Amino acid sequence: MPDFRIGDEQFELDGRPFRILSGALHYFRVHPDQWRDRIRKARQMGLNTIETYVAWNAHAPQEDAFDLSGGLDLGRFLDEVAAEGMYAIVRPGPYICAEWDNGGLPAWLFRSGTVGVRRNEPQYLAAIERYLQQLAPVLVPRQIDRGGPVILVQIENEYGAYGSDATYLERLVDINRAVGLTVPFTTVDQPTPEMLEAGSIPGLHKTASFGSRSVERLATLRRHQSTGPLMCSEFWDGWFDHWGAHHHTTSVAQSAADLDDLLAAGASVNLYMFHGGTNFGLTNGANDKGVYQPLITSYDYDAPLDEAGAPTEKYWAFREVIAKHAAVPDDVPSELLPAPTPTAALTDVVALADVVDALGEWSRHEAVPTMDALGAFTGFALYRTQIAVDGAAVLEVDEVRDRALVSLGGAPVGVLARDHHDTALALPDGARGTLELLVEDQGRVNYGPRIGEPKGLIGDVRVGGEVVDGWDVLTLRLDSPDAVRDALRPLDGAAVPGPSFARARFELDAAADLYLDTSSWGKGIVWINGFHLGRYWSRGPQHTLYVPAAVLRAGTNELIVFELHAARAEVRFAARPDLGHTDF
Repeated sequence: MPDFRIGDEQFELDGRPFRILSGALHYFRVHPDQWRDRIRKARQMGLNTIETYVAWNAHAPQEDAFDLSGGLDLGRFLDEVAAEGMYAIVRPGPYICAEWDNGGLPAWLFRSGTVGVRRNEPQYLAAIERYLQQLAPVLVPRQIDRGGPVILVQIENEYGAYGSDATYLERLVDINRAVGLTVPFTTVDQPTPEMLEAGSIPGLHKTASFGSRSVERLATLRRHQSTGPLMCSEFWDGWFDHWGAHHHTTSVAQSAADLDDLLAAGASVNLYMFHGGTNFGLTNGANDKGVYQPLITSYDYDAPLDEAGAPTEKYWAFREVIAKHAAVPDDVPSELLPAPTPTAALTDVVALADVVDALGEWSRHEAVPTMDALGAFTGFALYRTQIAVDGAAVLEVDEVRDRALVSLGGAPVGVLARDHHDTALALPDGARGTLELLVEDQGRVNYGPRIGEPKGLIGDVRVGGEVVDGWDVLTLRLDSPDAVRDALRPLDGAAVPGPSFARARFELDAAADLYLDTSSWGKGIVWINGFHLGRYWSRGPQHTLYVPAAVLRAGTNELIVFELHAARAEVRFAARPDLGHTDF
C-alpha cells in the first residue's frame, strides 16, 4: 500500500518528496451530482488534492440521528476524489467555523447548559467520540495506507484563536486514533506566535492560514516549527459576505503573486476556497463582534471556480502560477454558457395564518421558551399570547435571536431585529387581542464565544412594563413545502402580501443551471421542485440565487416561496449571477 508521511523537510509519498497542491471543496455545499465536475476542474487547474471539512451538525441534526445519504454521502465524495486520481485532506473538526451554522457544532449539544465547548469536558468529549465512531466506517478504509485517497486529517480548527487547552487536544488525538485513523494529523492557526503555540501540541504538524505576505508568514511558521514541510492549509483567495454589506472580491494579480511566492518558497498549499458553493437551505452561519451579521446564501467566495462551477479569471491566473512549479494537465474546462432566462408569475398563494397548524404542533408555556428548548435548532417559530392594554403601551423583549415580525390581531405592528439591537416596539393605543411574534433564526454564530447560544425569544417579554405569561408556541417545519400545496389558492393581484406562501410554475426545454432573480421580492426562502435553495433578502448584496441543474427538469418546474414581507408576483431568472456591489 502507498506510504505517506511527514518528512524532515517535505511531505513524502512512497519515500519521495511530495508537494500538496490542494483546493477546498465542501461536499455539503455542492449538489452531489456536481461533485465530480468540480473535482475534475480542480485537477485541470493543476491541483493534486481536495480538502473538505465535515459538518457534524449537517450529519446529526438531532442527537439520535446520523445521516450519510444523498448530499451528505462523504464516502461517495471521497470515492469521486480517488476516481479523479487525486488525494484528500479531511477536517472533521469537531468545530469547523467555515461560515457554517454554529461552526458545525450541533445545537442539541448545548441543551444541557453544562457542556464545555472546545475544551477537556466529559460531556463534550463523549459526544465527539460518538461522532467520530459514526464517521470511522467512512474515513478509516479510505486512508492512503488502506488504498484510499485520504492523506491527512486535521485536529480541531484554528484552536489557537479560541483556547489553549492542551489536554483537550491530546484527548482529540486519542479519540481519532482510537477509531482507526492512522494518517498524519495536522493543526492550522493564523501565523502569530500566540495562536501557533496555543493551537497545537507536540506530535501534531502545524500549518498556517493566511492570504497575503506569504514569505513573511511562512517564516513565522518556521520559527515555531523547525522541521517538517511548510504548508498554508488555508490560503485565503477570497472572502465571505454578510447580508447588508458589500460583495467581497480580491485582486486576481495580487492573489496570484502571493500564491507564486508561497510555491517558490517550497511550501504546500490548500486554496480556501477552490470552489465555495452554496449555503443551501438554512445552513449559513453568522458573526457577532458587537453587531450580529448573518452570512448570505451564496458562498461563492470569489474563488477560482465560481458558485456555478465556471472557471474565473482567478482560475486561469492560478493555473499559470502552478504551471511554473508543477506539471498541469493538457485538458482544460470548457466555458459555461449564459443561463436560460425563463419567466413566470406567482399564481397561487396562501397566508401563513391559514396553514400554520399544518406546519407543526402548538405547545403551551407560562414563560417564553427558546427555540432550542423546544428541540427546534433552525428556522422559524411563532409565539402567540393574548394582551389587553388601556391606553399607550410598549412591547419589550429582553433579546430577539434573530428577527421577529410583530403583529396584533393579524395586523403588522413592526420588526424587532437583532442586528439593529431592537428590544422595544410601540403598540397601538388600547392594544388588545392576539399578539404574535414570528421569529426567524437567521443563522448561528460560527466564530468566537457566542457559539452555541440558543435562538428564539430570550428572557422575558413585557407589555406596558408587565411580564407577559401564557404563551402558545409553534416551530415551523419547513424542510419541504409539501404541507402547504393543497391550501394554495389563486392569487388576486400583482403582489404577494407576507407572511405567505406562493407558487409559480415555469418551463424549461432542458435542465440547466439557473439564477433566480429575487430583486423584486422582500425577504424569505425558496424551494424549486422541493429542493430548498436558501434565503433571499432585498437588503442584498446578493440578488440572485443559484439553482443547480440537478434539481431541474425539462418541462414544468415548480417554485414555492415563503415571503415574509411583500413580493411582486413576477418570477424572473438572470443569465448571470448578481452577488451585489463591491467596495471598489
